[in-house]
Amino acid sequence: MKLAALPDRAVLEISGEDRLSFLQGLVSNDVTKARADQAIWAALLTPQGKWLADFFVIATGDALLLDVEAAQLAMLITRLNRFKLRAKVALRDASAEWRVHAAWGEGPPPEWIAARDPRLPEAGWRVLSSSALPTNASAEDYAVHRLALGLPDGSKDMEAEKSVLLEGGFDELNGISWTKGCYMGQELTARTRYRGLLKRRLVPVAIEGAAPERGAPLLTPDGTEAGEMRSSQGARGLALLRLEWLDKGALMAGGARVTPQPPPWMKLPEGKP
Repeated sequence: MKLAALPDRAVLEISGEDRLSFLQGLVSNDVTKARADQAIWAALLTPQGKWLADFFVIATGDALLLDVEAAQLAMLITRLNRFKLRAKVALRDASAEWRVHAAWGEGPPPEWIAARDPRLPEAGWRVLSSSALPTNASAEDYAVHRLALGLPDGSKDMEAEKSVLLEGGFDELNGISWTKGCYMGQELTARTRYRGLLKRRLVPVAIEGAAPERGAPLLTPDGTEAGEMRSSQGARGLALLRLEWLDKGALMAGGARVTPQPPPWMKLPEGKP
C-alpha cells in the first residue's frame, strides 16, 4: 500500500440533526450514502450549474466530514452558511483535528478512518487521521497516480463559475446522483447530459518535454487551438480538449508534445477513441 499526506487538503465538519437534509439539497450527489468506510464525491454548483468546489463526504456517528481543498475551505463555509436558515446544523473548520491522506494499492489497516474513493476502484482510499501516519509516498506521487487515472483535483483542473460537471467526468466517476431529487444547479447538469451538449472534456495526456503551465494553449500542427492544459506532474497531465481533437494525435504547447490518452472509463461520442 502507498500512503501520502495531502497538505493542501482540509476538513470541514457539518454537525447537527439536520446535517443530511441540509447538504442533500445543495450538492450534486446523494449524501445519505456516505459512510465511515465509503466516501461520496460531490460538487457544490452555482444556481446556473457551474462548478464551485468538490469534496469527499465521509459520515461519522454524529457528523459529516468533508475532505476539501484547503484553499476553498473559507469560501465553502461562507456559501454553505447562507443556506442554513432554520436548519439545525453547525459548520466548522476541523482541520486541526484531522489530517488528510490518500492511500492506494493494498487496503489500509482496519483501525484507520479510511473511506473508499468512489470514483474508480483503482483510486484507493481517503484516509483521515488525528495524528501523523507513517507515509511511504509523497503528494507528488499521488498526483501521478490520479493523473494516470484521469481524476480531476479541484481548482487545479476545474474553473470556478465556468466548468460544468460533465466536462470533468463527474458522471462516469460517480460524482452525480441522477435520482436523489433537486439540488442547486441541477437543471443545467441534467440538460447537458440529456441533450448531449458537451463540446470539451478533461482528458489525461502524456507529456514529452517540459510540462506546460496550467492554462497554456494546446495547438494542432496548423496552429488551431484545441484546448488548454490543466494540472500536471512529470510526464502526466490533464487537459481540457475539444472533442474533435481527441483522436488526431499529438498537440504542441511551447516545446512540449502533448498526446491525449482518453481512459477506458470515459464515455465519448460515437466514433471517438
